[in-house]
Amino acid sequence: MAIKDYILQAKDQARKLFVLLIDPDKVFSLEALRPYLSLPDLIFVGGSTASQCDTCVALLRQYTTRPIVLFPGSITQFTPKADALLFLSVLTSRLPQLLIEPHIQMATSILQSGIESIPMGYILIDGGRKSSVEIATNTQSVPQTDIPTIVQTAVAGQLLGKQLIYLEAGSGAKMPVSAEVIRAVRAKLQIPLIVGGGITSPETMIRAFEAGADIVVIGNHFEQYPDEIADFVRIKQEKYE
Repeated sequence: MAIKDYILQAKDQARKLFVLLIDPDKVFSLEALRPYLSLPDLIFVGGSTASQCDTCVALLRQYTTRPIVLFPGSITQFTPKADALLFLSVLTSRLPQLLIEPHIQMATSILQSGIESIPMGYILIDGGRKSSVEIATNTQSVPQTDIPTIVQTAVAGQLLGKQLIYLEAGSGAKMPVSAEVIRAVRAKLQIPLIVGGGITSPETMIRAFEAGADIVVIGNHFEQYPDEIADFVRIKQEKYE
């Protein structure tokens, strides 16, 4: 089954998806994560400045059969070894080098590889600290109090043909995307909604799901506490499966 169809089917069945995000430049952390790599519904691979995607995906192939999806921060983060690619547009940016130029540079390679490509709108939300994405892309995050702008941006992404919308509070955020923001976006959005950044407990994960997130993505937290993956997955399964 294609990854997009898998996500859509889960949404239709109200089955929430838990995603482990791995920074490919931190391949040293894979050994600690290895016992838990079969637990997430999907594995995302990517980072703001990462460059070892090919190596990381190759190692993951040895450790797990879970679907691997590229979540690229730049054109260097592409490998045909993954199952799918999130072909993302930073909707909160007004810089052409983020809105279209990387897509043009990657387009032919992606097409020739045959990898599944999923158009995704990426919305950077203020998580209480300047994130690596803001630093790397010089993109201004949207304040969580500016709910109308966040909702309008998400709806614009949907109307532009994006098949997923990602609300991102940023890597290592002090606060996750609020339930109020998630509910407001969910009320206007028909396509699957992904939420990530600053989620460090099962409670905050469930709060995001209950507010309307179809997919929750967690990365940084598990670099420090890989054994907690099992608890997050168990709690998610008990509530939604």
